[in-house]
Amino acid sequence: MAKTRIIVGLSGASGILYGIRLLEAARELGVETDLIMTETAARMIEIETSLTPEKVTALATRIHESGDFTSPLASGGYVHQGMVVIPCSMKTIAGIACGFADNLLLRAADCALKEHRPLVLVPRETPLSVIHLRNMLTLADAGAVILPASPGFYHRPETIRGLVDHVVGKVLDTLSIEHHLYRKWRQEDTERKKY
Repeated sequence: MAKTRIIVGLSGASGILYGIRLLEAARELGVETDLIMTETAARMIEIETSLTPEKVTALATRIHESGDFTSPLASGGYVHQGMVVIPCSMKTIAGIACGFADNLLLRAADCALKEHRPLVLVPRETPLSVIHLRNMLTLADAGAVILPASPGFYHRPETIRGLVDHVVGKVLDTLSIEHHLYRKWRQEDTERKKY
C-alpha cells in the first residue's frame, strides 16, 4: 500500500507556526511531505520563531527549491493526496487565482487544481479586502478549499499550541488524514450544565 504523500507550501505570510506544525504532525503520523518554501517564508521563520529555515526543512521528507521547474512537483503527473499552502499569503492567493505560476509553489498549486487533487489554502490575513475575497472566491469556484487560520475554542485550548493544532487538525481533516491534534466536537459539548 502506497504511503500518504502531501505537498506543503510555506509562503511569506505571518503565521508560519501553522506550516511548521503541519510538517511536525505529518512526520508524527507517517505522512510523507514534499516541501516548497519561498524566500519570504524562510525569512518569516527567522522573524516569528526561534528556529532556523534549516531546522524546518529537516522536518520534510523531500525539499524542492522554489525556483526549480524541473522538480517533479511541476508536473500534473506527480501523484499526491493533496497540497496545502500554510500560511498562504495574499500574493500567493492572487498568483494561483490568476494562473500566474512563476515559482514552483504556484505551479504545484496550479497542477493540483487542473488534476482535480485537493488544494487547501490557509490564509491568515485580516481584515480582507474585496480583492482578497474575489480571489478566494475564484479559487473556491475552481475547487480549492479556503481554510482560514481561524481556530475554534470548543476544545478549550490553553496554549498557543492548542490553537495552532486546531487549525492544523482542520487541514488534516480536509485531506481525510486521521489525527488526534484536538478533541472533536461532541454532542455533550452543546449540553449546558444545570446548577
